[in-house]
Amino acid sequence: MFGWAGTILRVDLSSGKIVKEALDPNLARKYIGARGLGARMIADEVDPAADPLGPANKLIFAAGPLTGTYAPSCGRFDVVTKGPLNGTIAGSNSGGSFGPELKYAGYDLVVIEGKAAKPSYLWIEDAKVEIRDAGHLWGKIVPDVTDALRAETDEEAKVACIGPAGENQVLFACVMNEMHRAAGRTGVGAVMGSKNLKAVVVSGSGSVAAADPEAFKQAVMKARKKIKEHPVGGQGLKAYGTDVLVNILNGVGCLPTRNFHEGFFPAADKVGGETLAAKNLIRPKGCFSCIISCGRVTRVDDPKFQGLGEGPEYETAWSFGPACGVDNLDAIIKANYLCNELGLDTITMGSTIACAMDLFENGIVTLKDTGGQPLRFGDPEAIVELTRQTAYKEGFGAKLALGSYRLAESFGHPEYSMTTKKQEMPAYDPRGVMGIGLHYATGNRGGDHVRGYTISVEVLGTPFKVDQYATKGKAEVVKTFQNLTAALDSSGACLFSTFGIGADELAEMLSALTGVPYSTEEFMKTGERIWNMERLWNLRSGLSAKDDTLPERLLKDPIPAGPSKGKVNQLGKMLPEYYEVRGWDKNGAPTAAKLKELGLAGA
Repeated sequence: MFGWAGTILRVDLSSGKIVKEALDPNLARKYIGARGLGARMIADEVDPAADPLGPANKLIFAAGPLTGTYAPSCGRFDVVTKGPLNGTIAGSNSGGSFGPELKYAGYDLVVIEGKAAKPSYLWIEDAKVEIRDAGHLWGKIVPDVTDALRAETDEEAKVACIGPAGENQVLFACVMNEMHRAAGRTGVGAVMGSKNLKAVVVSGSGSVAAADPEAFKQAVMKARKKIKEHPVGGQGLKAYGTDVLVNILNGVGCLPTRNFHEGFFPAADKVGGETLAAKNLIRPKGCFSCIISCGRVTRVDDPKFQGLGEGPEYETAWSFGPACGVDNLDAIIKANYLCNELGLDTITMGSTIACAMDLFENGIVTLKDTGGQPLRFGDPEAIVELTRQTAYKEGFGAKLALGSYRLAESFGHPEYSMTTKKQEMPAYDPRGVMGIGLHYATGNRGGDHVRGYTISVEVLGTPFKVDQYATKGKAEVVKTFQNLTAALDSSGACLFSTFGIGADELAEMLSALTGVPYSTEEFMKTGERIWNMERLWNLRSGLSAKDDTLPERLLKDPIPAGPSKGKVNQLGKMLPEYYEVRGWDKNGAPTAAKLKELGLAGA
């Protein structure tokens, strides 16, 4: 096989059995890799009713065919499982160099099954695979674990591990690789912790072969040129990182503020990318084969929040900043550093703190509940301390560790949780951006932006501009972005490469690499197949059309001030059309005709 390594590594932690299987070429063609193949295996092998934190659940590390090649920004991989935060089929995407190293070791997927009897880690060195004791690493933070495992194995090895949050099965714990990259959403780190697996360490000496090296080279060079010439992919993200979006979203009145009570934050510039670049940035940083370099290596000198590390990204700056009413950038960066060290999803962490502050200010959560700690919007010390407490489930942190939905529900007010399908929504107020609201409601893993980034056309105007407040035609826009991203995630390419290239270029590179003739249409059809397959599994797990909704606050309470004043999301106008363009019935289930068209009949 070209592009694909051709091997699946299956590790049963309960029995210690390690098996290598050949990757089915037909399956690879239909689902490409990474997210698609991982989700297909979960759909085939995990009961939708399984306990996400039980041994019957599986955890899959999966790379795509483009992963590890010199195609632009193609270092991505997915961690796929049944997510404990909301029970959906969960795939979290990460960058860095771990995915390429997995390919170089000779594997497309590593399937983790069962549960180890004691803390363990997996050491993969090309064909040699071992389950090793990790008792001496349990309780340690991500940087210390990474350093220790490189010293034990190979200084050049790539390490994906969990921190204390994963060990303690915080429902939104993430898997960190190379210290600062995160498979962040849906609680994949909690699943890893439930299996007593501290880390996966990989060292590979192989390479990724192309079916047509010259055609692949030409396709890659063309794609790289287009990204470099794009104002966002080629210039904006390197200069200011993703945090540049703070002022952009605030400028259109769609920066969710104080737990989505408002859509405009007067102090936004204090936490935006321009201020970060001027005040805290040491240098930009990219992942494997990256030509964008959106990552931020930063420093905080304030003794109260002092630190050195990477980040924050836009979503993190927002969740700990405007969402919590905080305008202290140093505190936001410190909270981000803690999330990286402890292994926490920054979106859910900050949003859950915002929910707690909202509950406290409305008298629902009291000082008795918090152990005497007031939870007020705008408190920079609180976002740092509550992050630490959550990872260790200390005090009120044990409640926060459940995520905002279960937190608010435990106090009798689930409506304070700004979630869809029990996962926290990211940093775009859907009252002022209609399409992203439809995507939030219909997303296969709940609140999410990277699997249907309509902000690109609704706000940024790339590759074209549509009216952010309009509802007509948004169903087709959302469907297109969801399908494109499903295929892109499966290829191993970074979402940000689409600030310059699209399905045409991705399909061309994939075809030259693998020898499989992916047309643009077939590439998009593959994304549609993956999206519908994920939807089917979620329906079998108990989700239904009633879960395709938004918090009542966003449907009924208008944005009170700013450029989008008076707006609410018009989901009711868009959802029936979405089901129709998807080829689903009025209950949101794929029809028999649609399943047959996608090759999913009987799936």
